[in-house]
Amino acid sequence: MPDSLIVFQKSNHIAQITLNRPSIGNVINLQLGQALEETCRQANEDESIYVVIITGAGDIFCAGSTLEQSRKSRRKQLITEEMGTQYNVATTIASVEKPVIAAINGDAFGQGLELALACDIRIASSTARLGFPNVARGIIPMDGGTQRLSRIIGKGKALELILMADTISAGEAEKIGLVSKVVAPESLAAEVNALAKAMTTKAPIALRYIKEAVHKGTDMTLEQGLRLEADLYFLLHTTSDRTEGIQAFSQKRTPEFKGK
Repeated sequence: MPDSLIVFQKSNHIAQITLNRPSIGNVINLQLGQALEETCRQANEDESIYVVIITGAGDIFCAGSTLEQSRKSRRKQLITEEMGTQYNVATTIASVEKPVIAAINGDAFGQGLELALACDIRIASSTARLGFPNVARGIIPMDGGTQRLSRIIGKGKALELILMADTISAGEAEKIGLVSKVVAPESLAAEVNALAKAMTTKAPIALRYIKEAVHKGTDMTLEQGLRLEADLYFLLHTTSDRTEGIQAFSQKRTPEFKGK
């Protein structure tokens, strides 16, 4: 994996993935897509990781991808060679079983915003701007943007944002529910890390099951979703963490979860 494209750090059950192409806006290309796929695979397989943070190097989150910005003369070749990996960056992020927090430290456009939408929680710097400029270039979002955005902020607002190729501020993104919280740039890292740290005190298997129930349940009927929730609840009865949680509660102490 080309380490220069991705910075991967682990500490106290938290993994941070940093897109590392700051001089060109952390734009996604084939190599970065491949590096991200490998990094997310490692995060999934590492049982010591409970929560994942993704952010961008410098003062920008991700300005999009080379596919969105390529010239027409190169588009056919690029799509043939790169779409398999580069088009699936958001899918790669969504495949992470642990909770994923997007620390949107700057602009998130096009596929960069699609990447953020694939995260479970989004916290933005007050200086960030977000949007899908795709239609102004004669294309549409290509990595889940039309699907995830409407599920997060509603069909009407999603259509307005995409059809108008609008760029919105972090404050507006918070108002429409696109991000959970907006903080000052200098406070973003601390805010996100505090949230991640709080999650690591919870039972990691339960964290994964909550994520599974919410995401899969969205595409199910209510009856199917309730059945999934019940199944996952009863599966947790077989874990040592559940026993530890009950004992810690009765003994009035902080539980020590092991992810087992």
